[in-house]
Amino acid sequence: MASHFRNSEGQGAEELELDATATPQTPEVETAEHPAVDEDELNAIFSSLTAEPAPEPVETLVTEPVEETVEEAEPMANAPVEHGTGTISVPDPLAEPVLDAASVPDPLAEPAPMPEPAPEIIQEAVARQDTAGVRPIIDEPAPVVSREGTPTISLRNVTVIYPAQPNKPALDNVSLDIYPGEFVFLVGHSGSGKSTFIRLLNRELRATKGKVMVAGQDLTRMRNWKVPYLRRQIGCVFQDFKLLPDKTTYENVAFALECIGKPKSVINVQVPEVLRLVGLAERMDAYPDQLSGGEQQRVSVARAMVNRPPLLICDEPTGNLDPAISQGIMRLLDAINRTGTTVVVATHDQAMVDSMRRRVLALEAGQLVRDQERGGYGNYGVL
Repeated sequence: MASHFRNSEGQGAEELELDATATPQTPEVETAEHPAVDEDELNAIFSSLTAEPAPEPVETLVTEPVEETVEEAEPMANAPVEHGTGTISVPDPLAEPVLDAASVPDPLAEPAPMPEPAPEIIQEAVARQDTAGVRPIIDEPAPVVSREGTPTISLRNVTVIYPAQPNKPALDNVSLDIYPGEFVFLVGHSGSGKSTFIRLLNRELRATKGKVMVAGQDLTRMRNWKVPYLRRQIGCVFQDFKLLPDKTTYENVAFALECIGKPKSVINVQVPEVLRLVGLAERMDAYPDQLSGGEQQRVSVARAMVNRPPLLICDEPTGNLDPAISQGIMRLLDAINRTGTTVVVATHDQAMVDSMRRRVLALEAGQLVRDQERGGYGNYGVL
């Protein structure tokens, strides 16, 4: 193997000595020559990449007012935080702000008295009953009613108890007076006693206790054979109209006069007149199923008033009608009332009650909780 490490000129092995770790079989590979790199310069580059940036001077971030606040604040609320070469205090975001004692009002001190409104302002607010913005459907003021003489309706300590509910009176010790020419709204929640009140007035129901007077007659002592004569003086308008389906508009209204024995000559004069009043002069030959809901209700009103009764009782007259038609029905009832007829309307129509501003009787659980002149629908129990 010694001859393998000698060249042709016979040079010695010591001149061609190889590294002990080299492998003789590995062929020589030509490599590009690179400039030598200083090891100290390379270490300096790596150190500059991994080093943290130097923080800005604290003096440029902290102002004089902040330093004063830090000195006065509590140590726990403003804990010192190391920042670069300096130290600042960071306020606690959950801490309550420091307020000047002079700027905080005393919660126990009495508030400054508010100026009292003028008496005329108070009276106007009471009259409006918080119904500002409700446009009245009747522009003319309500007629003045005299409360002297005999009332059209008078109840004294009236109680009505149904056998099915002996411990829950439908009406409980109700007393009131309604005088001739009044327009009265009867309001209350379902089950408050409105229907029982209406049934007392036409003697469909007797009072368990107390006294009921209608048109000067005591209904609690009236014999049954006298009831039809009483009802001739009472007109009734119902929510479901109760028209005879096989009779025309004219015949439905005329039937009310035929039942009380009016002659044909009187019927031929009064029926067209009352139909013209309710706006149905051109619908006299139409049957109920050919009329709209509003027209059927007007027929019901015409039938109730054709005999010119002194008392007109309406049980939910606008319950099945849209607002526009309801206003027409209420204007019609107001016109009837202005002729001197006493009108009692049981209703849930809040808009009508609030806009017409008439006397309101409010029932709740069978008791009369409010009797108010120019009242509104709500505010049960407010006298």
